[in-house]
Amino acid sequence: MRRAVLQHREGGAVGTAISVQAATAAVSAQRSAEYERPRYSIGEVSERSGLTRDTLRWYERIGLLNYVGRDHAGQRRFCDRDLDWLTLIGKLRLTGMSVADMVRYAELVRAGDHTYPERLEMFYHTRAEALAQIKELEQTIAVLDCKIAHYEGDPNATDWRTVVKP
Repeated sequence: MRRAVLQHREGGAVGTAISVQAATAAVSAQRSAEYERPRYSIGEVSERSGLTRDTLRWYERIGLLNYVGRDHAGQRRFCDRDLDWLTLIGKLRLTGMSVADMVRYAELVRAGDHTYPERLEMFYHTRAEALAQIKELEQTIAVLDCKIAHYEGDPNATDWRTVVKP
């Protein structure tokens, strides 16, 4: 591939460079096709994701998960793209993002690249909320540490009220 690019730059075999580009595109398409290939049953996805089968069905029903293909027997078949999406949704859920907001995000993704600004704004907002949660949890841990020190009999234990900041 390097040789073909060098030949192309030096005015050499242009056909070679084009065929390398075509081969690269073909490999990329093959990887994409493999990524999109339905291969996992709902039970396998449930095990991998930690979500119940009912939750997976519900996610599909409300539009949080794109339509999942079916096999010849009508059984759902998930692909790697679906697993990655569920991982992202799980992370968003951990931030406290509402299901309604996650569904809105899914709609924006399906609508296309022109929705990037709105998606970006959603993530900025979610990030700010997650940082506020972290700050609150850090304060909570400080309170717990004070109480633990008190109950362990530490004479230097700090009064928990001094670590709480409004």
